[in-house]
Amino acid sequence: MAHLRPSSRHSFFVLCLAAVLALTGVGLSSGTALAADWPQWRGPQLDGTSAETGLPLRWSTEQNIAWKLAVPARSGATPVVADGRIYLSVSKDPETDKELALWAVDAKSGKLLWQRPLGGGNELKYKQHMSSPSPVTDGQRVWVMTGTGIVKAFSREGQELWSRDLQKEYGAFGLQWGYASSPLLFEDSLIIQVLHGMHTDDPSYVLRVDQATGKTRWRVERPTEAVRESPDAYTTPMVLERGGEPEIVIAGGDVVTGHDPVTGRELWRVGGVNPDRGASDRLVASPLVDGHRIFAFGKRGPIVALEASGEGTPKTLWISETGTDVPTPVTDGRYLYVVNDSGIAHCFDAATGKIVWGPQRLATGTYSASPVLADGRIYAINESGTTSVFRAAPEFELLATNSLDGYTLSSPAIAQGRIYLRTDEFLYAVEEPPASSGSHE
Repeated sequence: MAHLRPSSRHSFFVLCLAAVLALTGVGLSSGTALAADWPQWRGPQLDGTSAETGLPLRWSTEQNIAWKLAVPARSGATPVVADGRIYLSVSKDPETDKELALWAVDAKSGKLLWQRPLGGGNELKYKQHMSSPSPVTDGQRVWVMTGTGIVKAFSREGQELWSRDLQKEYGAFGLQWGYASSPLLFEDSLIIQVLHGMHTDDPSYVLRVDQATGKTRWRVERPTEAVRESPDAYTTPMVLERGGEPEIVIAGGDVVTGHDPVTGRELWRVGGVNPDRGASDRLVASPLVDGHRIFAFGKRGPIVALEASGEGTPKTLWISETGTDVPTPVTDGRYLYVVNDSGIAHCFDAATGKIVWGPQRLATGTYSASPVLADGRIYAINESGTTSVFRAAPEFELLATNSLDGYTLSSPAIAQGRIYLRTDEFLYAVEEPPASSGSHE
């Protein structure tokens, strides 16, 4: 087994145990998938990391490509992978076709197994289509949300289990650039946030939805004093565990909040991600939870590191004005690796906030996808489809630069020895051939 940082071992153990119990017919939670899968946007541990090793270091459109599948248009949705299947939120060019869909793909061959409609109303909002939220899956079921507010559940074989329309139920979304938050797969539920305010006076809210029935467990409003565009957030909820109990962590509207997963009640709130109360400081990068630490990211800074080891409101550990904007950073527990939307990388000491190295420029371009960490490396892909691979270490070392030559908004997914990369033209399965497996550094 690859070495895991201490704060990740519990999560990894739970995922492995779930797989064993599934084989023996004993249920642990319908919200867990195999450890080698990538069941939701930030992966099996909700932090952008994978325990996979032997991953490819170099590739091109022809080299180290196990297969590629044509897709109709760009999407910000990351492919999710579980039990041999890949699920994709798919949109077409809204100038010609406004329909949205969910695809199921065979992970081994790249064959399209089925596709199901998710409704119309697709539109282009600056960069993104309304397919931006990533699906989530436990391997037997898949749940998908669209930027139009449709939430649906399907069986592994594509049978629709239930459907909801959140805009019809709770009012129109009011974000400047269109809704793009992904659901969080949590225990037997989905946690969905709608944080908005630029184009609505309706309150922001957080929702817990039963996975099996689609019924609301709870819905709580999440007030904010943020103004104009700053109530808008494109972040995804995360989970903090302390004292053996989980808390739901939400970032947006100038604050980070923790919520009781049973009732939705707000347990604490911390400001500081928009210290100057800027009117256009919407949040895009999601909170990052690493054990008892929470990292929250303002618009191009600051980074606010919180300590949540004790009871009550988390304490501020450190603040750095050097930050990110769109890409969510990643950590190995000791270091925090940050790639901003201009392709400038920094490495921070996660405990103190001291800059260990940086700024370092990666491949030139704009970065919207979030970096991932596996096999001792950081993989960061820009909008031109070029991935910079650098070592996860206290000294910067660029290992490779690989181009797929396609417009890319989607973050990489890692599963079963492969890296899945999505451009506006293809979904690629990148894999080291068996005959030449091993390190090529």
